[in-house]
Amino acid sequence: MKNRIIGLKEEIERIIGKCEVCYVAMVDEENKPYVIPMNFGYKDNCIYLHSSKTGKKIDILEKNNNVCVSFSTDHLLRWQSENMACSYSMKYRSVLAFGKVEFVENSNQKIEALNIIMSQYTKKEFSYSDPAVKDVKVFKVFVEKLEGRAYGY
Repeated sequence: MKNRIIGLKEEIERIIGKCEVCYVAMVDEENKPYVIPMNFGYKDNCIYLHSSKTGKKIDILEKNNNVCVSFSTDHLLRWQSENMACSYSMKYRSVLAFGKVEFVENSNQKIEALNIIMSQYTKKEFSYSDPAVKDVKVFKVFVEKLEGRAYGY
C-alpha cells in the first residue's frame, strides 16, 4: 500500500481539526533541529500557538522564524501476517505545514488567537484576565505550504 498525497485543502483541514497536538520543528543557532509538541489552533491558513514568554523555543524563533509544523492522526496498526514483523505497518493521516512565525503583541489580537486555540479543544467561550494575556507569548504561523498524506485510508 502506498502513501496517498492529499491535495484538497478541505481534507487537509479536516486532518488538522482532528489532531490534539502538533509538533513544531525549528532550527537553532548551531543549525541543530529542535522539535516540541504544542497545543494549537488553526484558522484561515494560520496556526496559532502559545507558551511562556521566555525559553529555548522563543530564543530560537526570535532569531529564525522558519518552522515546519507536523500533524498526525488516525493511527491504526495493521498487518498482513500476524507472525511476520515486516508485514506490519501503521495507517495514518498527516499534514506538514511550512511557514514563518510572527509574535502577536496586541492584547486584543492575543485574545482572538487564544480563542482560536481553545476552539480546537472545546466550544466554550472564555474570558481572560489582563495579567494572563500580558504574561503569555502568542505566535501565529502564516502557512506558506501545506502537504497532506495518508497511508492505508
